[in-house]
Amino acid sequence: MVFDFRNTNALWASVLAATLARLGLETAVISPGSRSTPLTVALVRHPKIEAVPVLDERSAAFFALGVARRTGRPVALVCTSGTAGANYYPAVIEARESRIPLLVLTADRPPELRDCASGQTIDQQRLFGTFPNWYAELAVPVAEVAMLRYLRQTLGQAWGRSLYPTAGPVHLNCPFRDPLAPIADGSVTHLKEDLNDSFLAAVELPAFGQQLGLGVDLLPWLETWRGCDRGLIVAGPAQPTDSLAYCQAVAALANYLGWPVLAEGLSPLRSAANLNAALITTYDLALARPAEATDLMPEQVIQLGALPTSKRLRQWLQDSQPRRWVVDPSGDHLDPLHGPVTALPLSVEALALALPQPVAEPQTTPYGERWLRLEQTLRHYLDSALANLEVPFDGKVPWLLARCLPRETPVVIANSMPIRDVEWFWPPGDRRLRPYCNRGANGIDGTLSTALGIAHGGLPTVLLTGDLALLHDTNGWLSVPRLRGHLTVVAINNRGGGIFDRLPIATLAAPDETWFEDFFTTPQTVDLNRLCAAYGVNYERVETWSQLTASVSTLPPTGVRLLEVRCDRQQSHTIRQQLLTPSKDLSNPLNQNL
Repeated sequence: MVFDFRNTNALWASVLAATLARLGLETAVISPGSRSTPLTVALVRHPKIEAVPVLDERSAAFFALGVARRTGRPVALVCTSGTAGANYYPAVIEARESRIPLLVLTADRPPELRDCASGQTIDQQRLFGTFPNWYAELAVPVAEVAMLRYLRQTLGQAWGRSLYPTAGPVHLNCPFRDPLAPIADGSVTHLKEDLNDSFLAAVELPAFGQQLGLGVDLLPWLETWRGCDRGLIVAGPAQPTDSLAYCQAVAALANYLGWPVLAEGLSPLRSAANLNAALITTYDLALARPAEATDLMPEQVIQLGALPTSKRLRQWLQDSQPRRWVVDPSGDHLDPLHGPVTALPLSVEALALALPQPVAEPQTTPYGERWLRLEQTLRHYLDSALANLEVPFDGKVPWLLARCLPRETPVVIANSMPIRDVEWFWPPGDRRLRPYCNRGANGIDGTLSTALGIAHGGLPTVLLTGDLALLHDTNGWLSVPRLRGHLTVVAINNRGGGIFDRLPIATLAAPDETWFEDFFTTPQTVDLNRLCAAYGVNYERVETWSQLTASVSTLPPTGVRLLEVRCDRQQSHTIRQQLLTPSKDLSNPLNQNL
């Protein structure tokens, strides 16, 4: 029996844990505290739930987000009362924007101890505003069968709302009266006969309808698309649980229409290029050339999910104003360009199932052939330039990782400069690498903790990060002793936020002024070797490209290590500018005295 009959709180919390386990909960990430004692004890004692202790609530939330991102299953978060839950806020926002299922359980004082200067008490009602998919405050525990049935039903509702119709966070505020510890008092033993196996057998997931395009007549759209010979498929960030099914669906759609696929670096399509002969990865570079940008303007675009990171691509779509269809199961508004757009509330996998079977052989249009010829030329240009580059350069790191990481490696990519270098330089391949990034809110917070969560219980994982994103989450290292798996951190240390060098503000500071460095690029002086030593993390300073290749071509099964790649920020900025603004004859700009 999984129920704890020592006192009312213990019974209530054990019913909560057993119900969640019955619904499918496998992982709970718990931070220490007193008011959350009943929840912590119940979740730790349940045999089917892995409880992971994480000291810092912000790191805990991003760790849980990483686990949920990889598995597609809700992960429970548990903290005590007061400001503890407020530290979950950034991850709750990211979970909402990235559609990641989290079940946030904040312990609280009972109503009579609120607004009366009771310690460690704040207003936790709707603490996360409108970001959760659903919110409820549980009743104060009562040892009655009817109330335990209410608890069971509420948890089923919470679990379902974290998954459907669109995944995201759910917040349950959980008040407890003393005594918090499971001290036996004999007050609930009379319920043992009522709480048998049939009580849990009644736990059922509410029937939420998934938006998979049911009832949408796709035939008119398919006919419209087939009749267009200047069409594009634009694949934005996608981190599906089944990346192979996603890639196969996109390939089927592209083959049926004969349209090229512009795939951003955060799409698994780039690492499954063998499935799609119409893959375009150099579109940002192509659109930097005015003649090509004009010649390649499309008439129709199928947009898969959110738009890619590329600012140049977005501006080009803004200028050309093609007819667009946004394919996304949520049906959310995903058009920051405010153009002529129709939302199709279905997944690309569902769309592929609606195609005529068997799918016809691809018939590339002249428009598509121009894209493919340009892709071949520009890809050769980029690959040659980067292969021959010996000096340290931020952008060569993702290019190299894509070419030498073991197959199917999960790759977590930090926001800011790394994600843009992936967009520009990540080449196509067939290694089926799995890209991940907190692209919902685009923040650098929680980067390390998210990567540790993705690595936990999964394949050996790599995190590509800049120095600032890494240092912003140094408390994430506290989770290292609990990690089941392996994480390699490839840290590009260029002493500051390189992305600001690309913004207009970078040109405004006078030579004798330091405000741009002090308040924008914010270089730090932390010695990463000593930082790793403090947390028991293996450290390696990368001196050559061949050393980096050798270090990441195979990954250890367990443990954590950091590979530091030091680059000169200004030099990298210059190389990046030269690579991304090629001359008409595509001569290698890197031969120019670097």
